[in-house]
Amino acid sequence: MAYALEIQDIHKVFNRGTINEKVALNGVNLNLNPGDFVTIIGGNGAGKSTTLNAIAGVWPIDSGKIIIDGTDITSLPEHKRAKYLGRVFQDPMTGTAATMDIEENMAIALRRGEKRTLRWGVSREDRELFREKLQTLGLGLEDRMTSKVGLLSGGQRQAITLLMAALKQPKLLLLDEHTAALDPKTAAKVLEISDKIIAENQLTAMMVTHNMKDAIVHGNRLIMMHEGKVIYDVAGEEKKNLQVKDLLAKFEEVSGGEFANDRMMLA
Repeated sequence: MAYALEIQDIHKVFNRGTINEKVALNGVNLNLNPGDFVTIIGGNGAGKSTTLNAIAGVWPIDSGKIIIDGTDITSLPEHKRAKYLGRVFQDPMTGTAATMDIEENMAIALRRGEKRTLRWGVSREDRELFREKLQTLGLGLEDRMTSKVGLLSGGQRQAITLLMAALKQPKLLLLDEHTAALDPKTAAKVLEISDKIIAENQLTAMMVTHNMKDAIVHGNRLIMMHEGKVIYDVAGEEKKNLQVKDLLAKFEEVSGGEFANDRMMLA
């Protein structure tokens, strides 16, 4: 069985040869099995979001390979990787068009990767599908499909973005601190929705988070990054039995220093 994702010794240096040179990725190796839901933690500058950007093709890596479901995408530009990926960002306003209706936003997501024609529209079949998907959120949005997305709360918009990201059954779902801008209650609801969407669609997913408790509770696997490398990889029952103090101790053991990132320690 092929891996859902293979990251082979990828490196990335920004501003090479200048006073601002930054080694962002320093030999990242990671294999994901189909259906893996991996949470990613680490201090600021550890390489978490940089890894997701490398997978998405935001910029080229310096060396290494990225393979999704057996297809080497290392040299593909960002727009040609879109058919393989779903992505949700930290800012709830990023993933939706505020001036368009809920159903129009979802129709755009449904047609992602297809050839565009002048006959674009929302069919009766589309509306039935969207209503069915929206009902699963438990937010009553199935009765507001013609409402402008800009009138919704941040949590509602992020929930819709999650639905949109999963509509085309992507090979890999990337969640980049997608609850960080939400209040705790709303963040918990969005994480609950994330779990449901990933499980029901049997998606392979990666979730960057600064919240250690969330990293332990959600997903079947957890990795910790530091200075552009994966320094800890745990899964299954061992992951379920982790506590925040265990992660802090592991960081000190592997990195040789204290975990100084206040956001993670207080999360």
